[in-house]
Amino acid sequence: MGKFLAIFNGSATEEERGSLTPEANAEFLHRWAAWADSVGDSLVDPGAPLHQKIRLTSTGADRFEDTKVAYAIVEAPSQEQALQMFATHPHLGLLPGNSIDVLECPSPPA
Repeated sequence: MGKFLAIFNGSATEEERGSLTPEANAEFLHRWAAWADSVGDSLVDPGAPLHQKIRLTSTGADRFEDTKVAYAIVEAPSQEQALQMFATHPHLGLLPGNSIDVLECPSPPA
């Protein structure tokens, strides 16, 4: 069984995000809960929003912005099966242009 990190990308502008009604947000949360139930124990970390982004380098730390808005981690026998799990995630239909990157997280070498 492998671990897969999903990075949720949001393409919406501030105005588009602001146009989501409380009802649309509630429906999204309802659909997210249904998705999580459908994935079951394969969802090893339901994730969280990504805020307060700071990039640390050898020369210091700087705030930055990008399209990454949340993450989640699942276990699956293959990346293809992990992709199938996320294919029905409600994030993809929330706003046009949203996407999910699915990255394999292999175990560290022994």
